[in-house]
Amino acid sequence: MALGHKLAKEKKISVAFTGEGGTSEGEFHEALNVAAVWKLPVIFIIENNGYGLSTETKEQYACENLADRGLGYGMKSKVIDGNNILEVYQTIVQIKKEITKNPEPWLIECKTFRMRGHEEASGTKYVPKKLLEQWAKKDPIANFEQYLVAEEIIDENFIINTREHFKEEIHQDVQEVFVEPEIKVDFDTEIADVFASHDQLVSSPDYTDTTERRYVDAIADGISIAMDKYDDLVLMGQDIADYGGVFKITDGLMEKYGKGRVRNTPICESAIVGISMGLSLKGIRSMVEMQFSDFATCAFNQIVNNLAKAHYRWGHAPNSVIRMPSGGGVGAGPYHSQSTEAWFTHVPGLKVVYPSNPIDAKGLLLAAFEDPNPVLYFEHKALYRYTSAEVPNGYYTTEIGKAEIVCSGNALSIITYGAAVNWAKRLADSSECQIEVLDLRSLSPIDYEAIVATVKKTNRVIVLQEDSMFGGIAGDISAYISEHLFEYLDAPVIRVASLDTPIPFNKSLENQYLPIDRLKEKVEYILKY
Repeated sequence: MALGHKLAKEKKISVAFTGEGGTSEGEFHEALNVAAVWKLPVIFIIENNGYGLSTETKEQYACENLADRGLGYGMKSKVIDGNNILEVYQTIVQIKKEITKNPEPWLIECKTFRMRGHEEASGTKYVPKKLLEQWAKKDPIANFEQYLVAEEIIDENFIINTREHFKEEIHQDVQEVFVEPEIKVDFDTEIADVFASHDQLVSSPDYTDTTERRYVDAIADGISIAMDKYDDLVLMGQDIADYGGVFKITDGLMEKYGKGRVRNTPICESAIVGISMGLSLKGIRSMVEMQFSDFATCAFNQIVNNLAKAHYRWGHAPNSVIRMPSGGGVGAGPYHSQSTEAWFTHVPGLKVVYPSNPIDAKGLLLAAFEDPNPVLYFEHKALYRYTSAEVPNGYYTTEIGKAEIVCSGNALSIITYGAAVNWAKRLADSSECQIEVLDLRSLSPIDYEAIVATVKKTNRVIVLQEDSMFGGIAGDISAYISEHLFEYLDAPVIRVASLDTPIPFNKSLENQYLPIDRLKEKVEYILKY
C-alpha cells in the first residue's frame, strides 16, 4: 500500500506490525530491503515481547537490538519503550510528520512484554516468575492511569467507571455471540466465496486487421495495450525496466510509461507479490513477472496464503496478474525449466491460464488484466520465438475457462495445454487417423463441458502434459473422465507425461525426459486397444 501512496503522491503512510519472532523470516528482510530501495512511506514496528511463543530472544537473534538492523538496509531506526504510551504516541507522530515531507521507511522496535501465553493454550510456564513480576510493574495501562491522575486529568472514580463501562460492553458483546444462530451450511454460498464474481464480456478479435507476431511479441503487445487501457497499471519484476526483461518482453515499456509504472525489483519474489497484494487494496492493478516460474517457490506464501485466500477470508479480490515463464525444451536445466502449474491449480482462489499460441497469448493476458481475481499466467519459453501467427491488432480477450478444439477428429481425443498442444497438433497432422486435439487454455477454472463433449465424440482419450506424471493435472482430468464418462470409453484413459525426475540439462537427456516420443507410442497403443 505504501507504493500506492507514493505513486498517487498522497501524504499518507503505511504501518506494518510484526513480533520479534517474525523478523527471522526471509519475508521480513525482503520487505525492508524493497521499502528502503524504493523509499516507501512505511513504518515497520517490531513488538519485541521477549518470546517467540516460548523461544527466548537469545535463541532468535544475536544482535542487541533488532532496530540496529535498520542501518544495514539504509533506513532510520529507533528503539523505544513499548510500554510507555506517551513515548510510543509521540514517536510515531513525529516520524509520520517526517515521512510525509520526505518519504522513506523507518524501523521502530518497541521493547515490551507478553504477560499471557502466545495463545491461551500455551500458558506462561516457560517464563521465570521474577520476570513476570518485573514486567507487571511496567503495565502500560496502569502506569498511564497513574500519570493522568497525578496530572489531575482524571481521578480514581473515572478509572473505576471506565473499567466498568468496558466490562459491561464486553459482556454484552459476548452475550450477542452466544445468541447468534448457527451458521447455515450452504454449498453454493461456500463455493461462491472463493472468487469475486466476474461476468466476462469477451471482446472478439477483428481477424480482418492482423499482424504476424511471434508468441513473445503477442505477449508484449498485450502488456502494452493493457498499460494504455489501465493508466494506473504497474509492472514489477527483475530486470524488466531498462533491460526489458531476460526474454525482452517488456523492452521499451519503461521509456514509454516511465519508471514509476515499469519497476525493476531486487531479487525478492515474496516482497513483490506482497506489494502487488497491497496495491490491490488501493484499487491499483499490477503485474508481477517471475523471471522463471521456478522462482515462484520464493513467493509461495504470498501467492497461496494471501492472494489466493483474500476474497474467501476478507471479501477482497486482489486483481494481480503473475506472469510465469515456464517449461522445458530449451536446455535450461532443473532450476529454470520446471512445469509448475499443478502447484497452483491445487489452490482454491487462483485462476491459472496457459496459452499455446500467439493469438490466445494476447487474448488470455488481456482477459487476466480484466479479471478482479489473481491470475497466474503461464507462458512457455520454448514457444516465445518458435511459433507465430496472424494476431489481431487492438484490444480483444480470450475467455478464461473456455477450451478450444484445435484439431477436429473422431478416432481419438488428446486433451492438453501449453506447448504440448503443438506436439499433439503435429502428431495429428501427420497421422492417417483423425485425432482431435482439445486445447484447455485455462487450467483453473477448467472447461469440463468441452472435455465431456470430446470424450463422448471419440470414446478414446489421451491426457497429455509436459509436467512430470505423478500429481499432475492429467491425473485429475483422467479421474474426472473415469468417474463421469466411463460408459463412453472404448479404451482406458491414458496419461502421457514427462519422467518423474528433475529436468536434465543435457539435451539428449532432456529429450528423453519430455513426453514427445512417448506420445506417439501411446497413440498407437490406444488406437489398437
